[in-house]
Amino acid sequence: MQEFETRAIHAGQPPDPTTGSVMTPIYQTSTFIQDGVGQPRGYEYSRSGNPTRTALEDCLASLEGGEYGLAFSSGMAAIDAIVHLLAPGDHLLAVSDLYGGTFRLFESVYAQLGLDFSYASAVDPKSFVEQMKPNTKLVWLESPTNPLLQLCDIEEISRLAKARNSEVLVAVDSTFATPYLQRPLEIGADIVQHSTTKYLSGHSDVIGGAIVTDHPKVAERLTFYQNAIGAVPGPFDCFMVLRGIKTLAVRMDRHCENAQRVAAHLEKRSGVERVNYPGLSSHPQYELGRRQMRSAGGMVSFSVEGGAAAAKQLAEATKVFSLAESLGGVESLIEVPAVMTHASTAGSSLEVDPALIRLSVGLEAVEDLLADLEQAFP
Repeated sequence: MQEFETRAIHAGQPPDPTTGSVMTPIYQTSTFIQDGVGQPRGYEYSRSGNPTRTALEDCLASLEGGEYGLAFSSGMAAIDAIVHLLAPGDHLLAVSDLYGGTFRLFESVYAQLGLDFSYASAVDPKSFVEQMKPNTKLVWLESPTNPLLQLCDIEEISRLAKARNSEVLVAVDSTFATPYLQRPLEIGADIVQHSTTKYLSGHSDVIGGAIVTDHPKVAERLTFYQNAIGAVPGPFDCFMVLRGIKTLAVRMDRHCENAQRVAAHLEKRSGVERVNYPGLSSHPQYELGRRQMRSAGGMVSFSVEGGAAAAKQLAEATKVFSLAESLGGVESLIEVPAVMTHASTAGSSLEVDPALIRLSVGLEAVEDLLADLEQAFP
């Protein structure tokens, strides 16, 4: 098999056979002519399939080391399709530190429809898996988690979960890691999910989601939901994500390098209570990160002294870090999860510390990023 960087540029993207175009064409069409009644040439209607989307799906599958790739209109649409694998009465066990939008989907949409959700820390795989129930059908992980940058031992959790129930599915939201840093399917997971909005696209200019799996029956059901529900990306969105993926490896190297410097700087700074970054030797899962990931990623979170007011003041004072939600773009972003990306967890057991600040460390000169944080501190 070719190396990752080569597949990121070429997998699923041969030159166009009609014109020789090196770049995958944007097939901006809703429908396709048929040679006869019920005789399509491979595509019928762009909700069901589109050549530009096929190129993206094939590329994503290759990068994750999986057989089947599916693209969606957002990361949440991808998660929604996975939840559709469950039936009323089924239980989903999720890691207790996870994206607020995922928690909102679970608790405010699907819990009302007869699905059972519970949450537990996955720092200790054994105690986490012990929270499974007889009706647990899906284990939901994030690694690294959002926003505390904890790691899930994907291989061990998958092994223990399947020892308890061989039919349980393990799904991993690997958005923070990308397939360049971590490939969950290769270490025991059944499904990997991404918000392609983030690092895979990498330029904060498109919304998208993706799922990759090795299981043909799971892929068949997910493909049915993808078409039936219709939360699919348009061909231009697929083209934009494909373009971003071509530079994923080089971008992630710089994201990781900059984040390591930022995290190390914050760890030594007065006024900072705690820094969360798997690349720091002080991180409790540092060794797991070295074993499971190529590098620690571009996300950093930290708690400041002074509580919510201090976090708000600092986040509003940066000039190079833009105050905005999302992550994974070339530009650096700063936010306060408790009142922004994770506001939906307020009042729950998953409520986020109001003094926590989350950074998406971009590709700017790291000296400028450090100087910007310094001038923002009171």
